[in-house]
Amino acid sequence: MTLKALAPLARIFLTLPLLATLAVAEPAQRVDDFVLLDHKGKAQQLHYHKDASAVVLIVQGNGCQIVRSSLADIKSLRDDYAEQGVEMLMINSNLQDDRDSIAREAADWDIDVPILHDGTQIIGRSLNLTRTGEVLVIDPKSWEIVYRGAINNRVEYERQKNTASESYVRDVLDQMLAGETPAFSKNDAPGCLINFPKQPEISYSDTIAPLLQRNCLACHVEGGIAPWAMSEYRMVQGFAPMMREVVRTKRMPPWHADPAVGHWKNAGGMSDEDITTLISWIEQGAPRGDGPDPLKATQPLSTDWTLGEPDLVVEVPAFDVPATGIVDYQFPVIENPLDRDVWVVAATIIPGDTQAVHHVLLGSADEAPDPGSDPEESVFQNYIMGYAPGNESSFMPEGTGVFVPAGGVYLTQMHYTPYGRASTDVTRIGLYFADEPPANFLRQEVVVNPRLKIPPGAEAHEEHAYFTFWQDAVIYSLVPHSHYRGRASTFELVYPDGQTELVLSVPNYDFNWQRTYSFEEPKQVPAGTKIVHRTVYDNSAKNPGNPDPEATVRWGLQSHEEMLYGSVTYSWVDERSDAPIHDRGLAEAYQFMGFADTDMDGVVSKKEMPERLRKRIGWKWWFVDKNKDGGLDADELYAMFNRGAEKKSKQADQQTGGN
Repeated sequence: MTLKALAPLARIFLTLPLLATLAVAEPAQRVDDFVLLDHKGKAQQLHYHKDASAVVLIVQGNGCQIVRSSLADIKSLRDDYAEQGVEMLMINSNLQDDRDSIAREAADWDIDVPILHDGTQIIGRSLNLTRTGEVLVIDPKSWEIVYRGAINNRVEYERQKNTASESYVRDVLDQMLAGETPAFSKNDAPGCLINFPKQPEISYSDTIAPLLQRNCLACHVEGGIAPWAMSEYRMVQGFAPMMREVVRTKRMPPWHADPAVGHWKNAGGMSDEDITTLISWIEQGAPRGDGPDPLKATQPLSTDWTLGEPDLVVEVPAFDVPATGIVDYQFPVIENPLDRDVWVVAATIIPGDTQAVHHVLLGSADEAPDPGSDPEESVFQNYIMGYAPGNESSFMPEGTGVFVPAGGVYLTQMHYTPYGRASTDVTRIGLYFADEPPANFLRQEVVVNPRLKIPPGAEAHEEHAYFTFWQDAVIYSLVPHSHYRGRASTFELVYPDGQTELVLSVPNYDFNWQRTYSFEEPKQVPAGTKIVHRTVYDNSAKNPGNPDPEATVRWGLQSHEEMLYGSVTYSWVDERSDAPIHDRGLAEAYQFMGFADTDMDGVVSKKEMPERLRKRIGWKWWFVDKNKDGGLDADELYAMFNRGAEKKSKQADQQTGGN
């Protein structure tokens, strides 16, 4: 064959490398939003960083020497680009690593970058992660990955250079900061392989339908609060992509307690196993498969009294819910029709319009609140229960009850959510009474900070307050409450010996879901224990629910204002229903101390005292500060607030139960 005849063949062979390159070229991948908890238990949402110039996501794994050897480069990169708006996060999708071990790795290796724990592996799978040490650079303008690979070429398997000759991530960031849109690029990053087990085919009939029944049908049922019912496979199939989104972003199921902190009755969160199974099935195309459809047998939400016929039924006054807009919390008052004292030991709340009624709080009072008083606080003065979808009924803790004297009123807090059609709600409340007085009172206290002040634009402003149990107590449940700027809340016990215990963390607080967190095993605490309630507020423009990022936000009842408000239900160990010992005046003194004592040393100094009250006390401080230690303790505050009324207050408490 002549050279001339070989020429066309040669051109074909010379073109093959180019054809091969074109064949494996990858388009940029868009990253769907997600929420994960980091190694400190803080919720991290990817799309929260929409204003960042870039997001750098580094794949971390415990024990990976590539990651450990690259930490200096990672910190240098973070420090050099932080002021230019580059956000840096790590993600751990290893099967063998849990949050505790990740936190230990971070402490041992001084890792001060948030490490997101992908315990279900659903985020790592969707990002096509393969090795620890890989870096993803994400452009928040499009949420596309513009680079994936090594941070640089300094670290390789079992060897390192003193300096890198190629700085891949820096080069991409420099392009982005210069206003350029880099083309997607990729190289192979050294690191430890991540084990993503192959997902088996998942049966809708045997696995997915029962999973949905366990986790979703309290709301997604005919007559439920959810906008659509999981009535059959075709409904689930149609909403499958949306289900994937709301699970990835932790909007559903609406349960916000950190699963690593505490154990709760009627917990509404999905297990990691269920999340992995559901998302895997959806990403397989949500196949129907063989077998019957269990969802077709689902019955509409019952409007019957599931605990039997109540001893008393009262109705919340009718309320017209508009089709659209925001409805401020309503605080209807219901006259108590009974002329006898009762002990409430259970209650059920049945909304008239389950789609409109988002939650209900129920309490009682000797008389209707005065105009201009705080109706939210009044609800909690003699708290009975809270309703949310899936939590229609409540039993008082064993051996306790809520004492409701004859006459007076029942107080409610109603949260209505318009859903596109105007309606009128008439909610019914069923109360169940004890035949004989229970052994003990169920008490309730609120940890508040009416002095809170949130600066304009603050992304993570924290406020706190505390309450001191002056006798041995048993704690049953907790309710964190704030408004649209509330981002995260915690409750922590500080014992008399100084030891602390985090007992509830709500890292992804949602104002729309007012949850009661009831301990599976009540917490018994000794006298002198403080319960500290903290809330983090997001007053920035990044918060989509923020009414005004430029406002300095203070305490107030309206949703555009804020609260630090933590409800605690408990009983005194040494109290009995026929021998009350609760002192309401002393409780109020400890509540005041809890927000005034900013350094939490157990006394309110002159500097800590609210200015108006300090001026009113004036020269009398010398007489009020009886032990002359320069501050007022709870007993001194009690005496100051209740001069001449101690005996009257205590007598009233013992007659009514003192709630």
